Amino acid sequence: MGTFVIAQRLSDSYKYEFVSRKGKTIFTSNDFELRFECEEEIEYLKMSIDKCVFMRFRSSSGKFFFRLVLDDREIAVSRKYTTQLLLQKGIDEIVKYACKSEILDFSVPNIFS
Repeated sequence: MGTFVIAQRLSDSYKYEFVSRKGKTIFTSNDFELRFECEEEIEYLKMSIDKCVFMRFRSSSGKFFFRLVLDDREIAVSRKYTTQLLLQKGIDEIVKYACKSEILDFSVPNIFS
């Protein structure tokens, strides 16, 4: 099953990723100023996964990727895939597991260091 992972960028903004059960990032969200905005969008995405549109593209280097669109707004961009079959497998994993995926928050600083 996939997992949503919240992380903080070096620019102090927040993002979330959907990571496959094998640990590969499937897509990365846009930036958020506040962490709770990430959590709200993840919960909304989990409830509305059937309304998502996966717009498929091919890069100039020949790699395949998709943009995740929800409510006429792009919310995430996928990693690059070498084949259309792998791209479809990534989309299938999102559709199958996103609604029941847990959220891991790695944006909190380590208090033990």
